[in-house]
Amino acid sequence: MKIKELLTEAPITLGPQNTLLEAIHVFEASDAILGIPVVDDHGHLINLVIEQSLLVALSRGALLSDTLATLPSRNLTPINQNMLIEDLQNFIMDLYVFVNDEGQVKGVLNTDTLNIALIKNKMHELSVLDAFFECSYDGIYITDGKGNTLRINKSYERITGLKRENLLGRNMKVLVNEGYISESGSLSALTSGKTVTLSQTFKSGRKGLITSTPVKNDQGDITMVVTNVRDITELSDLKNKLEENITLTEKYHSEIEVLKAQFLQTPGLKAEDPKMLEILNLAMKVAKLDSTILILGESGVGKEEIAKFIHKNSPRHDRSFIKINCGAIPPNLIESELFGYEKGAFTGASANGKKGLFEVADGGTFFLDEVGELSLDLQVKLLRVLQEQEITKVGGAHPISIDIRIISATNQNLTEMVKTKRFREDLFYRLNVIPIAIPPLRERKLDIFPLANHFLKNINKKYNWDKTFTRDTLDVLYAYDWPGNVRELGNIVERAAVMANSNQIKTDDLSSTITAMGASATLFMDADIMPLDKAIRIVEEKLLTQAYTQYGNVRAAAKALGISPATFVRKRQSIKD
Repeated sequence: MKIKELLTEAPITLGPQNTLLEAIHVFEASDAILGIPVVDDHGHLINLVIEQSLLVALSRGALLSDTLATLPSRNLTPINQNMLIEDLQNFIMDLYVFVNDEGQVKGVLNTDTLNIALIKNKMHELSVLDAFFECSYDGIYITDGKGNTLRINKSYERITGLKRENLLGRNMKVLVNEGYISESGSLSALTSGKTVTLSQTFKSGRKGLITSTPVKNDQGDITMVVTNVRDITELSDLKNKLEENITLTEKYHSEIEVLKAQFLQTPGLKAEDPKMLEILNLAMKVAKLDSTILILGESGVGKEEIAKFIHKNSPRHDRSFIKINCGAIPPNLIESELFGYEKGAFTGASANGKKGLFEVADGGTFFLDEVGELSLDLQVKLLRVLQEQEITKVGGAHPISIDIRIISATNQNLTEMVKTKRFREDLFYRLNVIPIAIPPLRERKLDIFPLANHFLKNINKKYNWDKTFTRDTLDVLYAYDWPGNVRELGNIVERAAVMANSNQIKTDDLSSTITAMGASATLFMDADIMPLDKAIRIVEEKLLTQAYTQYGNVRAAAKALGISPATFVRKRQSIKD
């Protein structure tokens, strides 16, 4: 608090030309006046007149008409009004005269007035400190130098669940012996003379971080210990959850490594991309059950390999795995192939009849590839197989019980086919118990290298070769979009291996379609700068070739690129030239 806050009224001042009588009248006018500053024309202090100095002057023969200039000068040190009250302890005076920065007198105060103000100021500061003490979110516990409890705030009660009335005035050793607290940071700080930090769990169930700091006097003796208690319950819970998540992540990582090892033991099945590993993890889970599975995905993504993987890891792994492509067998033959026929069932039938593939697969797994190609009448019969687990041969009268697990696959949109009445809704729901959607190769790029190396390894083994890919070749393979998926990758690798004239398969050994579509991607992996028209030509060549390969005709490819068919043909011709 500054002095000027106490100087509420302008002081009464006199000049050196004023008389003693005038000074006496000023004192008579108010008992509150302690002294009269004598100032010059600029308001600067010259002298300070008090009642005693007037009485002394008159007793020595001074006249009432004498001026104040005749009074002896007092040894005064004016004090700046901006000084803090606490700093006045350096001055010992009966009266204090305060001035502003320009030296002009602004007030007179005595020691008693200042002491009262100082006490009030300290009380205010204590109330502010007390408010901070009580409002602190952290718990605060204060003991004296012998470990006796002096102060406790509300937050300490909240965190620990202890009440201050059970603790105040009591020694920490007693509180520990009575079980109020398990360990005292205050006692440790008193013993060591240093700051002590420890963690503790309280009866409230909350966890706290305790820091006890000893406070020493000038002689180095500990006068009190201030303990701060921080609630770390939520932080501790978060730490435990983090540790649980780390453990869980490590567990999942171990499971993935085991799964990858199992996948690597499956011929033709290679996976490194997280998307494909997730698919294989799902396949591993459902393999142990007999639920019907529908595998979805574009042509060539590896639907059959997933079906074989499920069979291999199922309880039926030692029985038959029968596959039929529903789109490869003529409609007039597929029923007899699936269900078999009795002797004499139709013209040309075997005299002994024939078992159908369903019956052959009894106890094993039956894989219906391209199930969307089945005719509606066969869909009805397949539905019965799923519902009743029995078949009736062509020309037969008695049903035959079978025990098979059916896995189906298609690259068609069966949901759309159901809407257009080309596929039975009831059969769709029977097949779609557990759907597994395999992403195309362009969406699982990390599988390209392991698959390409796998195909090349098989070719090397078959022909006793030792061929490898160059880095540039792998970059082109990675950049290509693979509309034909894994099947196309296998064919491309075989062709490149056959065409290569050395043990290194270079980009020149790949087909022009692959190199054209991968050129722009590999181009922009390099740091070298090239002419802009060359870069544009490479990009155009890639897009034109990719569009034509994907759509198969000029009109559809031009529409996809947003240009006219004439422009498409002209640009392709210019590239060839």
